[in-house]
Amino acid sequence: MSSESVDAVVVGAGFAGLSAARALGKRGLSARVLEARDRTGGRTYTKVLPGGPWVDLGGQWIGPTQDRVLRLVEELGVETFPTYTAGHNLLVVRGKKSRYRGTIPRLDLVSLLNISFAQWRLESMSRKVPLEAPWQAAKAAEWDARTLASFLDANVKTRTARALIEAGLETVFAASCKEMSLLHALFYIHSGKDLDMLLGTEGGAQATRIKGGMQRLAERLAEGLDVRLSSPVRRIEHDGSGVMAHADGASIRARRAVVSVPPKLASQIWFDPPLVGPRAELVKKTPMGAAIKCTAVYEEPFWRDDGLSGMCVSDEGPIHVTFDNSPPEGTPGVLMGFCDADSARALGKLSEAGRRNAAGACFARYFGERARAPRAYVDHVWELDSWSGGCYGAFMPPSVWTSLGPAIRAPEGRIHFAGTETATVWSGFIDGAIDSRAR
Repeated sequence: MSSESVDAVVVGAGFAGLSAARALGKRGLSARVLEARDRTGGRTYTKVLPGGPWVDLGGQWIGPTQDRVLRLVEELGVETFPTYTAGHNLLVVRGKKSRYRGTIPRLDLVSLLNISFAQWRLESMSRKVPLEAPWQAAKAAEWDARTLASFLDANVKTRTARALIEAGLETVFAASCKEMSLLHALFYIHSGKDLDMLLGTEGGAQATRIKGGMQRLAERLAEGLDVRLSSPVRRIEHDGSGVMAHADGASIRARRAVVSVPPKLASQIWFDPPLVGPRAELVKKTPMGAAIKCTAVYEEPFWRDDGLSGMCVSDEGPIHVTFDNSPPEGTPGVLMGFCDADSARALGKLSEAGRRNAAGACFARYFGERARAPRAYVDHVWELDSWSGGCYGAFMPPSVWTSLGPAIRAPEGRIHFAGTETATVWSGFIDGAIDSRAR
């Protein structure tokens, strides 16, 4: 096993790790990036299907106010294109299908008012959560002791409103409302500005895509960096003089380490001496969300001929939200559906054929029988991905923010922690991952 020395060893070649290595290089410091996968990009993953097209199976969108990733796109000269939104969106509630435009679906007045009230309350409360220190909110203890589901129990009264708002929130968090603390939900909403921004397409977080796929941006970012793929870090020794990172096939001596993997994966690295106190507890008490992007490819985007945008919101499952994910030239047609939280965990237990059949049934229910039999189907069960453990990111169950929150960005000696979970603005997004490298 070889042994080398650098200024910093970076664990993980996602956007946080690559951005950290790039920032260090600009300061004249040497950085070695060790990545367990055989590719860069982390929780972004672009796959080129036989005969085309390319599809994004992980993070794929950027939007307004995501200034760091927008600057990176411009700096690296990567082309973008707008998410397809022309036409009517679909709403499916209790088996009844209706069309609407914009972000507000056609509902009965009581349900619509109920959703609007719940959203207003969540956003008003979220603005009272300090992004740098959520545990310092005036009502932090109260909010952190509750789940987001308990808030909905108290504030959402109609069955239709509850089904739709839960479907939307699960798509935002990739976790169920009963799993996370209300304080975490409020922090996340504030971090992304508001729910309209988090859920929105035009003018929202889903506004823009990368031509060729999001992984292309990661690959461009990695150019010129010292990145070693297929090199999972198993052990990190550390003391007052430096660190020694032991990966498969190499040991790297460095002045400091930047660990940019999700907390769940950090808990699987053997630290010597071990992590202690709040940091040791935190990496074990922040589970990952569960998400599967079910992607179906057709000869053409036939739903456009029906005047549809490809976006659907449904109270049925396992897919609750869909998008037109076709390439910018418009063909072939690609439908993508989000399966999140408990639905993703259940779907992930099926074979690929089983997942394809379940997704096809959903697409057919929303867009007609033509959608049942795509020419190709692909997905990625992130919960079963050894080097992610889930997607989109980690979340805080009740009582974690207030008891362990201060450890989220605190270094452990010469070991520093990055990753989108440590970001204050756009936490959980690619922009947040890039921002986290600043520390």
